[in-house]
Amino acid sequence: MSAGLHVEQLRMRFGGETADLFAIEQLALAPGASLGIRGPSGAGKTTLFNCLAGIEAPRSGRIEWDGCDIAALAEAARDRWRRHAVGLVFQDFHLVDGLDALGNVLLPAYFGRWRPSADERERAAALLQRVGIDAPRREVALLSRGERQRVAIARALLQRPAALLADEPTASLDPEHRAGVATLLAEAARETGAALLVFSHDLELLARLDRCLELRDGALHETR
Repeated sequence: MSAGLHVEQLRMRFGGETADLFAIEQLALAPGASLGIRGPSGAGKTTLFNCLAGIEAPRSGRIEWDGCDIAALAEAARDRWRRHAVGLVFQDFHLVDGLDALGNVLLPAYFGRWRPSADERERAAALLQRVGIDAPRREVALLSRGERQRVAIARALLQRPAALLADEPTASLDPEHRAGVATLLAEAARETGAALLVFSHDLELLARLDRCLELRDGALHETR
């Protein structure tokens, strides 16, 4: 099932601060649509990413995915929602070094059952091939940063999530692989009807998305 995003009156402030890091009055993203968010360092992009992904709770406001206000959920409930509804690509990968590339891509499958199905194993192998990883049994600790990033992207796509959120997904990639990953994310969202939300400085990646906003001075501003 595809999930649209609707945000209202979202505010975030860290303890001890007297001003909000950001105050977002409204933000909407339809199922199957894509949105890029850029902004200068320190503007709060990663914190906003974490709020929209249910990793951090905002100070106030609503974050509705497919009608479910995740800002109102307890931490354990947000964790359960995130495992089932969202594919996440982190800037620092969050891979398990003791596993090979295929094992890392298959990790989301273990949340719901004892072992991945044959279909999931086949899809994981196909995704690794699609992102240019030709040694699925190589331990990720032996891979380059760019290869690790591509494994993380394949993992995010494994379960055809209703929403795809990516934080600087091309930051560690060379130009050739940046273009390939940008295409893969956009195609995956179109194929499954997922809402795609990308936080990035990569102008080539942002240009492939339906819309782009800039987080600046605590608010989101239209760029195109």
